[in-house]
Amino acid sequence: MQFLSRANAKTARAASLKNKWDGPVEGPRLVKGKKIVLIAQDLRDSGVLSILNNMREAGAAGAWEILFIDCRGNCSTGAGLIKQAIDMKANGIVLVGVDVATQAKGLPLAANANVPVVGWHASAKNGATDGLFTNIGTPPKEAGQIAAMATIAESNGKAGIVVLTDNTNPYLAQRAAGITEVIKQCESCRLLSVEDVPLFDSPARVRQTIENASKKHGSKWTHVISTNDFYFDFLESPQIAALFSQNKISGVAAGDGSGNAYKRIKAGAVQVGTVPEPLALHAWQLIDELNRAFNSQQPSGYHAQAHLTTSQNIAYDGGNRLTFDPSNDYKAIYKRIWGG
Repeated sequence: MQFLSRANAKTARAASLKNKWDGPVEGPRLVKGKKIVLIAQDLRDSGVLSILNNMREAGAAGAWEILFIDCRGNCSTGAGLIKQAIDMKANGIVLVGVDVATQAKGLPLAANANVPVVGWHASAKNGATDGLFTNIGTPPKEAGQIAAMATIAESNGKAGIVVLTDNTNPYLAQRAAGITEVIKQCESCRLLSVEDVPLFDSPARVRQTIENASKKHGSKWTHVISTNDFYFDFLESPQIAALFSQNKISGVAAGDGSGNAYKRIKAGAVQVGTVPEPLALHAWQLIDELNRAFNSQQPSGYHAQAHLTTSQNIAYDGGNRLTFDPSNDYKAIYKRIWGG
């Protein structure tokens, strides 16, 4: 009971309205005319694409040009990508969903060229880390913990859980670690299995994985937690939907808050919650952090609070637009900081 009370409390905090700004209120004026190159893990991912689009919106205040290199899910581990960005005359580089460890050979090239590199989901740690000026994103382990707490609270501490993750992705592996860590603290819950389904191979493997898990666990299986909303896109097929409905299985994702996830939660489908990223806010912050680097200042140190979206709070903080967009007036505040 004590653990269940903690789960309920943490879930309530994560689901609270995000309408108060707790970020920076001072900083340098926005320099003009910078060229930024995003090295994107995969622009087919709605979260990665949203970062690009919203950085273009934010950068327009300084007439910044935002270009991209799309890895299509397979970023090379040599120095080639960062060299390509430097050859494109980048003033700044952003690793978007790209593990910074894979770019270790290229980072010295950027440092020698005096080109700052910032990250979004580029490390499991936030702030200045691993050769980055700063890294932004909801800490992956915390996102996993919140998803697990929400599942335990929703099941009244009696969940039988299957976890879907991608062990080839360090960020998702950290989310999975947070999920399993919490489940193991719940004495009346059962961690039935952790299924490794690489995101790039999800269309081919999700259905078979779910069918195998259903045969193996039967009625013991009551909940699924995924490390990305993307998995639920493939759980909507008629066969899987029927199986989930028959066994009354519901699920929560530990990120990232896609439009499809919001639609499912609104419709009362299998997915009942997600731990979304404030993608637009993060994009504006990326512009702000790069601007601080261009002005030889320190990173802001700001990290947005983790959030949980369910049917109870989906109408707020951007949910009517099928996204998590905190109602804390961050755009006006950043414009004021930049001298707009």
